[in-house]
Amino acid sequence: MSITRLTELKIVLETILLSSSEPLTLEQMRGVFDEDLGVDMLRRALDELRDEWQHRGLELATLADGWRFQTRQSFQRYLQRINPEKPPKYSRAVMETLAIIAYKQPVTRGDIEEIRGVTVNTQIIKTLEQRNWIKAVGHREVPGRPALYVTTAQLLSDLNLRALDELPPLAELGSLVAPNPYTAQLDLTGEE
Repeated sequence: MSITRLTELKIVLETILLSSSEPLTLEQMRGVFDEDLGVDMLRRALDELRDEWQHRGLELATLADGWRFQTRQSFQRYLQRINPEKPPKYSRAVMETLAIIAYKQPVTRGDIEEIRGVTVNTQIIKTLEQRNWIKAVGHREVPGRPALYVTTAQLLSDLNLRALDELPPLAELGSLVAPNPYTAQLDLTGEE
């Protein structure tokens, strides 16, 4: 591929990525071009584009659900000053439930209740589903056929992660999984 063609490819990629409200997959980006563009060439162009944006306020990031331009973490405080929206706050029960699903998936509601030691409110599951952080992927073949829940690519994207193995070790979660006097002690490790 000629330098001019590579330059044009990077300009088109930069344009569609900056214009998209959602991360784009390699397949979505390939679909923009009339000719069949190889994945290797696309990755080369994306890598060069990432390098070109190295010393700017935005960065080209690879996440679980695709590629996107995002503000570098070091510049977030400036954005907060012009757009002081506070992210939604989630209850301890919601965060405990999400942590259990993330670290033990696939799990049923009964599994979550057994680990937490309390009944899981239906609204907790609905909240996590509405946020598109979890989804039901099937049913356990036991009486009642409870739904099996897993985390989604959207959760990973919202956490700036590419894969579940980038989640912090349980020991680093600190107060999120610390014992609560009102619930049973969480044991996500599976050890007795």
